Amino acid sequence: MKSVVGTLLNFRGAWQALEPRMHKEPHHKPPVHPVLYIKPVNTWRGPGDAIVLPPDVPEVEAGATVGIVMGRAASRLNVRNALAHVAGYAIVNDVTVPHEALLRPPMRQKCRDSFCPIGAVVPASRIADPDALTLRTYVNGELRQTNTTANLMRNTATLLADVTEFMSFEPGDILLVGVPENSPRAKPGDTIRIEVDGLGSLQNPVVQEGVSS
Repeated sequence: MKSVVGTLLNFRGAWQALEPRMHKEPHHKPPVHPVLYIKPVNTWRGPGDAIVLPPDVPEVEAGATVGIVMGRAASRLNVRNALAHVAGYAIVNDVTVPHEALLRPPMRQKCRDSFCPIGAVVPASRIADPDALTLRTYVNGELRQTNTTANLMRNTATLLADVTEFMSFEPGDILLVGVPENSPRAKPGDTIRIEVDGLGSLQNPVVQEGVSS
């Protein structure tokens, strides 16, 4: 894995919630192209690893999403051939500090250490339709959010085509499809579990920096 790239506002509900603000200063109109950000290597963690909150962060938003894992080099794909470049899919928790940023990639809120747990990669051949996956987020065993990739503004193939128009991917790179609206919050002592149809589950405890999980 060389890079993890996230996508803002790709779930219809997330777009609709913020769309009225897109017409105001300083933007004046909705974005035409995908709005992207990075989850750098310091954020990457695995199943069971702790999500560590620094002293200035009392709580975080759990960001249930699906990672598209590239199997082949990808540049200027089209919708018809985009999925042929995919090796598999993984559950990703795109953890974020709650914020009010709009359209501007919130790097400070998304790039803290441990803010990107990544689950096991499931081969693409085992996923019949990446645009029909149900995502469920639990906090301490309580179901707090349900959504589906059927609600993506740009479906998997379209997102890949649009992003690779100006950005290349290498095998192992991951493109996140986006985070649904109404992300549940978690604080130190909580446990976040994300389940996605066909991809299994990803569970991580939330701890305060300097405190063992």
